[in-house]
This record gives sequence, structure tokens and C-alpha cells, in this order.
Amino acid sequence: MENLTNINVIKDIFSRHGFTFSKALGQNFIINPSVCPKIAEMGNAREGFGIIEIGTGVGVLTNELAKRADKVVAVEIDERLLPILNETLSEYENVTVINADVMKTDLKAVIDEHFSGLEAAVCANLPYYITSPIIMYLLESRLPVKSITVMVQKEAGVRLCAKPGSRECGAVTAAVNYYAEPKLLFNVSRGSFMPAPNVDSCVIRLDIRETPPVEVSDEKFFFKVVRGAFSQRRKNLANSLSSSMGMNKQIVIEAIRAAGLSENIRPEQLTLQQFADVAEKLSKEE
Repeated sequence: MENLTNINVIKDIFSRHGFTFSKALGQNFIINPSVCPKIAEMGNAREGFGIIEIGTGVGVLTNELAKRADKVVAVEIDERLLPILNETLSEYENVTVINADVMKTDLKAVIDEHFSGLEAAVCANLPYYITSPIIMYLLESRLPVKSITVMVQKEAGVRLCAKPGSRECGAVTAAVNYYAEPKLLFNVSRGSFMPAPNVDSCVIRLDIRETPPVEVSDEKFFFKVVRGAFSQRRKNLANSLSSSMGMNKQIVIEAIRAAGLSENIRPEQLTLQQFADVAEKLSKEE
């Protein structure tokens, strides 16, 4: 369906279906016509690919994905949008809409069922309030996908694409870099949405790594250390870890030193390899 970024067309659709925006679901629909084609092009929507879309809105991005990819499966939590999508996606036979919470959806099963013989990728315009949980769910699920391309709040995107060891780095940054190679693709102004949010956005792509860039003997413990390190950002690494993990501070200091680091180093200064080294030393004290 054409003109889905036209405000008058959208208002007419909403009026006919009695739809109103849900603040609880963080709904901000795209009305800038240049944004979704770029997301689709940069997000691996092409021949030979099946795309999982998370959150459809009125189907603006879904349309662009369906034009390019062999198959699109859109996971939409808001059942009020289903009759709207029946209208706006009616011309595409390669789109399946699943009314579900993506955090409770077995996406591996979705890929197995719908994308036989195809490569897979994820594209989404994510609600700001649940950006990190969804991204971590996708990464930790170890889906057989080539990439995850998402629109997020600009500040979050910069943080997610930061390099470990840089000032912007946080626990999610480190985790993202463990599973994928993140790249900031382009910025999107707040005026590109209806209703307009109070912040600007950006589109990022996470190219999934075949193997992590560092070796760890206990992945679960490694991430426990990473989360613990950033749990109290104003403290140095020794104080954060001893407090968050309930470990004797002197033991933590010795582990940090054994990893070749200063006991006064701050979490954002560590590379992934240094986190791995500290985790290995600490795991022997567990």
C-alpha cells in the first residue's frame, strides 16, 4: 500500500479502525518516507533472505521489507493493529504477521518454519523503553541470523556502538561487542515520527559474529562480571565488583592485578579481553 507515511492517509486509517496510540507500548510510527527504504536496503532485505520484523506500526517498514526479501515474518504485540495490517499489507503474499510478544516468542522455531532455504536477518523500529532487553534477547538466543538492524534512541545507539574501553561503554555495549560487530548507519530526526518523541533516533546494524572475539571458560560468569563492573559506574572496578558480587575486596584487587591491570581502573576503560582476563582470575575464587 502506497503513502503509508502520509499523515492524512494514516489518520484516515486510524479513524476507520478506531485506533489510538498506546503510550504503554511506546508507539511512534514512521512518517519520513526516506527512512524505511534505507533500513530495508541496509538490513539485508534482499533476494535469498527471510526477515523477522519486530513491531510493525501501520506496516511502513513491513512494506519495504516485503518488496525486497523473499519472506517477512512480523511479530506485533498490539492486536488492535491486526485489521490495519490486513489492509496495508494486503498486496503481499510473502508476509506473515504473528500477534505475540517477541520476548516470549521462540524465534528459532519461527525461522525454521518460515525461512527454509533462506538466510535470515532481523529489522525493527524498537520502542525506546525496551530496546536493550530486546536486543539482548535476540543476541543471547543465538539466532541463526546474519544481522540485526534496529532503530533506537540516538543516545542508546551511540552507547551500543561504542568500543569497549571507551567512555561511552556500558555492560550492554560489552555484551553487544561480544556477540556482534555494531555499526551506526544513520541518524533519524524526531520529526520523522508520529507522534514525535522528545529525542532523536538512529539506525544501527549488528553483524553477528561467527565466534566471539575473546575466549572465556564460563560465559555466564563472564557476563556476571561485566554486569557487576558497571553496576556502580562512579566506582572503580575493584569497588564495583567486590560490592556487586559479594567478594572480598582484596581478592578482587589481586585478581585485577593478576590480569595486569591497576586496581584503580574504571570499568569503562577495560577492553573485552581485559574483562575476560579478570573474569578468568575471579572464577578461580568462586
